[in-house]
This record gives sequence, C-alpha cells and structure tokens, in this order.
Amino acid sequence: MSPTNCLRAAFTGAVFLVFSVCIVSAAVPRAMELADMFQFKRVSDPQVSPDGQHVVYAVSEVLMEENRTQSDLWLVSTSGGEPRRLTSTPKNERHARWSPDGKWLAFESNREGDYQIWLLSLAGGEASQLTSLSTGATGPVWSPSGDKIAFVSEIFAENSTLPFAEADKANKAELDRRTNSKVKARIATTLLYRHWDSWVEGKRQHLFVLEVANGVARGEPRNVTPGENDAVPTSSTFSAGDEYAFSPDGNSLAFTAPPLPLREQAWRTNHDIWLVDLTTLARRPLTTNPAADGYPRFSPDGTKLAYRAQAVADNEADRWRLMVLDLTTGEHRVIADTWDRSVESFIWAPDGTQVYLLAQENALEPVWSVPLNGGAPRALTAGGVAGNLSITADGGVLVYSLTRSTAPAEINALNLAGAADAQSPRALTQTNAALLSQLALTPLENVVVKGANGDDVQMWLLKPPGFDPAKKYPLVFLVHGGPQGAWMDSWSYRWNPQLWAAQGYVIALPNPRGSTGFGQKFTDEITRDWGGKVYEDLMAALAWCEAQPFIDNTRMASAGASYGGYMMNWFQGHTDKFRTLITHCGVYNFESMYGTTEEVWFSEWESGQPWNTPDQLKWSPHRYAGNFKTPNLIIHGELDFRVPVSEGLQLFTALQRQGVPSKLLLFPDEGHWVNKPQNSELWHLTVFEWLADYLKN
Repeated sequence: MSPTNCLRAAFTGAVFLVFSVCIVSAAVPRAMELADMFQFKRVSDPQVSPDGQHVVYAVSEVLMEENRTQSDLWLVSTSGGEPRRLTSTPKNERHARWSPDGKWLAFESNREGDYQIWLLSLAGGEASQLTSLSTGATGPVWSPSGDKIAFVSEIFAENSTLPFAEADKANKAELDRRTNSKVKARIATTLLYRHWDSWVEGKRQHLFVLEVANGVARGEPRNVTPGENDAVPTSSTFSAGDEYAFSPDGNSLAFTAPPLPLREQAWRTNHDIWLVDLTTLARRPLTTNPAADGYPRFSPDGTKLAYRAQAVADNEADRWRLMVLDLTTGEHRVIADTWDRSVESFIWAPDGTQVYLLAQENALEPVWSVPLNGGAPRALTAGGVAGNLSITADGGVLVYSLTRSTAPAEINALNLAGAADAQSPRALTQTNAALLSQLALTPLENVVVKGANGDDVQMWLLKPPGFDPAKKYPLVFLVHGGPQGAWMDSWSYRWNPQLWAAQGYVIALPNPRGSTGFGQKFTDEITRDWGGKVYEDLMAALAWCEAQPFIDNTRMASAGASYGGYMMNWFQGHTDKFRTLITHCGVYNFESMYGTTEEVWFSEWESGQPWNTPDQLKWSPHRYAGNFKTPNLIIHGELDFRVPVSEGLQLFTALQRQGVPSKLLLFPDEGHWVNKPQNSELWHLTVFEWLADYLKN
C-alpha cells in the first residue's frame, strides 16, 4: 500500500493502527537487498551541448529476464529540470557526441544488429543509420567543423589497404566463413593471440573517417590507419576515453597506437601518439617516449597538443603525467611535474590557459584545474569520484558524473565563472533518488593505521544499517585488485560494500601498499613484493579492526578478486585469523600464471620471468599449499584470459586433496568480471550464503 493509499484508508474510517504501520513502513529506510542492485539505473557519459544549454547522457538498466542490460540516451537542461528520453528501443544507444553546431547527435547503437553509427536530429524525428560496415562501427567523434566523423571498426588487417567496398566485402566473407565453418580451431603465430576475454584472430581496430552533411553520409568511409597495427589501445590500461582527436582545422587526426612489432605488444607498454594527414594518409609519430603516451587533445588554437605519458617503460602502473607538445617548436613539456598524482582524462579550457582533469587523491577522485603557467593544481570538487568531464564552448560550465559509496552516478554541473554559484556543484539528475530514499545506506568512515615501516595506511570502514555499538558484529575484510588500485568513495555494481554491510557485517576496505592515489612511491612498493610490506599493511589494518569493541574477533572473513584473490591465497598459507576466505579470479601459481596470461608485461614487471627470477617464487601462494586449512569459496570465469581459469582450478585441487572445505563456482561465459545479470545474481547469492554459513554463529 502506498503512503497516499494509507492516508486515504485512515481518513475513511480504517483502523488507526493500520495508518500508523503504513507511516512507519514508508518512513523508515530498509536494508539494501540484492534485488535492489538490479533496479538501479546506471547513468554515464554526460556530454554538454556546444551552446551550454543541455547535456546528453546514457542510462542503462538491467533486463533480468533477458540476462542483459539495455541503454538509452537522455537529455537534461544545464539549468536543471525534468530529463527527457531521446531514444527508446529494445537495444543499446550510447557514446553520444554533439555536432559542433549542436544540431545533431552521433551515437553508436546495435538496434539493427552490430553496433553502427547513427545520427539524431535535435530538431525532431527518428534517428537514421549512418554507417553499415560489416565489421561494425563505434566511438564517433566529430571534426571541429562538423563535416567529418571519425570512428573505430575492427577489421582484418590484410584487407585494410583495399578500396572500402572491396575491403568490406572481404571482411564480411571472412566473418561468414568463420561463423559457418564446422571447424573452430584457432592458429596463433604470435602474442597477443587473446586478450581479456576474447580471441584476437587477426583483427585490428582501425580508424575510419566519413564525411557528412545535413545528417547524410557523403561518400564511403575511409580507413585512415591501414596496416597491421591497431590505431587505438587494445588494453583499457592505456586508454582514458576516446584515444583520437581531430586537429582544429579538421585536416589531421591524432591517435594512440600500440608498439610494433606486433609480437612485442604482449610484453611492452610503449604506446605512441601519431598524426595522420587525412588527405594524403601520411602519418608521423608525435611522441617517441619508450613508455606509454596517450589521450591526445589539441589546444583550442591548434598550436599545442596535450597528452598524458608514463616515464617508466613496461610498468603499466607508473604515474601518468600531463604533457604539452608545442606543435610549432616540437618541445614536450611536463605540467605540474612535482604533483605526485596520476592523470586520467582531461579537457582544455576554451581559452587554452589551463586543463581540467581527473586524478585520485587519498581514495577520492576530484575534478582538478591545472594551470599551464606553472601554478599548483587545485581541486574543484570534494568527496566521491568524478568522471566524464565535458565543458561548454565558453568555458562557463563544467559537466561531469559523480558517484559516492552511498549513491550511484548522477550528472553534476559546476559553474566555473561569472555566476553567483561559481564553483558550487549542483546535481542535474536524480535518476535513482526514489529507490535510494527507501534504503538505509551508511557512510564510509575514514581510518588511518600504521603499516609496514610505520607508514600511514588508509582504510574505509562501513557499518551495517541499524548499527548498535553495544553489539559485536562479524567482520568481512575486503582486499582490492590491481594490485595498483584502490577502494574509493564510489558506487560499484560488482563489489558493492553497502550490499555486503546489509548482510549484517562490518566491512573493512583497506588501501595497503600498491594502492593508487597516495603517491607513486606507495604504489610502486608492491612490485616484486606481493606478499611482503602489503601483507604487513593488511595485518596492521586487521589488527585495528580486531581492537574495536564492536568487532567479534572469532567471526572474521576475507574476500578479494584478482590481486585481492591472490591475497586470499596468500592468507591461506600465512594466517589462521579468518573463518573463511573467498577467492575470485585470484593468482595462485606464478609459473603457470606467466605462461597462460596474455599481457605478459604485467607478470614480467611484477614478478619477472620465472626462469630468470626464481627468487620471486617465494611470493607464489602455491608454494605454501601444505599450510592451507581455511574453508575457501573459489570463483572463476572460464573466459578470464588475464588470470586464467587454471589458477582457480589449481587452488581448488589443493584444497580438496587436503580435505579443506571448499566450493568451486565456474562461469563458462564470463571473463575476469561477472557481468551478466543472472550470473551476477548467482554470484552474490553464492557468496552471501557461504559467508552466512561461517559468520552467522
């Protein structure tokens, strides 16, 4: 019964007790449930219109019965007000980008099969399909004059130099042959032959440019990066968004390319920025740094190119520095080099005097303004994790997404100058407000403990709804992956601390050695020391928890994924403090991990080649299997090519052979993450049932 119906019943002679119960049930928030996770709508990718009047963004929702998510495009005024749905199909619309004149939206959609580029007129009417490549098309980016759109298509490299119609026909024939053939064998002659959760099989991501006018294609798409290499990073590690950009005159395209030769892409992190002339297709490198460069963005006047760069080759977790290339002199300059934080995505201020960027800071991620004249970076926002920066043409309004541990992402706007509320963020959307109002979500508490060498280690603590300090609660100790990552003040749809706390547990989320956002030295100190100082940091954080009067030291569990899963396996051989452990896609055996993972640079940097660095095997959990005795839930995806499924199988075998209570949950259709809604539901049910068996009494 709704509150309105309750009131109506009360004033028409219903029993007053019924009225009272209705008011209480409507007013008192309840604990979050698993079903709630799949009711939240997922807001992302805000893009402000050139005139600054509107923001387009994507909203995804879970279709549980169909076991998938579906996304549409929405529009909201920068002055606030009720958002308006722009698309409504049973398929996905996403990655919307405004034409420079604000009259059109280019976006990608799979409403007719594969993802293609579509155009929607803001004057009204239905969207029309712009591309029809047999290999699909994604990631539209407009040229500054609005007469061209660049996009990505994953084609077969051997066809890339053919005329478009001939190449597209050949690509389709090869795709059809593979689909229809009863032989599904694969042949590899070089690394990388598979990546994350997919087989590469000779396909390359190339950039195409298509001329457009009044919402209609002019001619055929043109492959502007033919050849054997990809024209965008194949690993999300080296991507901060659209990794290509038109020059202000629209005559060239800057893009980020992986290293050559191809076989070395498995163990080298080098990425360079290239410039291709769209008339002649002549290309030249703009950077030659042996480490990674990427995310090129031209200054508004076209005289400079900003990008981000790492300084240490083959270290994927090195600090990303903000760089500016003077296109006239060829000089490369580091901006704010003494600022010990890692740059993610950024945008130019329209006047070219500064950039706005995202960077982690002590388990938060503010929006920063960074002047190019040598001034200090300044945080413009506080709390939570910001993302997806977009700015108006006049530089007056900055739009971004913002998420917190107590709320999923919504769209925010910040007036930068010329308004009474300048630098006072305001929410433009409240997509999930109704559902959030029903839930008892508790804020994270910030804790700092002394870890290895007496260094400060930050940790978040989350108490369950209805927490009573006089009671004792079980503890769940979560270890993040990466290992170069962090537990942030943000929302997650995979490992959501609020949902875990709602099971009746206190949740600890430590950020030990290796965590990002606490300085590069702190991040680097986990390398080739996976079970060393980081383990001391974690034990110090656990000791702090044990000392709290509301923690029941006899009922503690720990869980983690990827590197966090590794630490569960390390805990197995080195501590008996936990009643149970949960390992998701965790590294177990350094030797087998090296031989079966795909991005070899990661294993080589973190632990070395097994035949050249045998001393690193001391950090491999499999060496301590004789000590295993803690009940363990093991979860793995069979399409996980980063930490291959053999790691989980070996752990399960070692536990079972020694009679240690253990359960194996395998997902044949998932990779490193569990993404499909029904799989996610089973994942959570299995995890929470396992925890309850060991922690509830």
